[in-house]
Amino acid sequence: QVQLVESGGGLVQAAGSLRLSCAASGRYAIGWFRPAPGKEREFVAAISWSGGSTYYADSGKGRFTISRDNAKNTVYLQMNSLKPEDTAVYYCAAATNPRSGSYYYTIMYNYWGQGTQVTVSS
Repeated sequence: QVQLVESGGGLVQAAGSLRLSCAASGRYAIGWFRPAPGKEREFVAAISWSGGSTYYADSGKGRFTISRDNAKNTVYLQMNSLKPEDTAVYYCAAATNPRSGSYYYTIMYNYWGQGTQVTVSS
């Protein structure tokens, strides 16, 4: 069973930046999710195990960048131009070889971290 540990959350002013990290061993695709009204968790971004494919929710396109360093067993979510509505607990999750169209869905992820709080002040 893979263990996922998020870090890097904190308090930042609007327009600021944060970089979240997810420590995850094994050959897994990694996704980032956050709670949203009417949903348990909404998709934020995801990356394939090789790093060759990345996916973003419309809310983060142009502002968020997901990347990974497999030598360090770590996935990063660089968040720039943060907005107060980005305030949430961010969870990383691991999936085993999902199809390209399925990275967006929580049901595809078998393992979840405990989350890291991001607070953006206006």
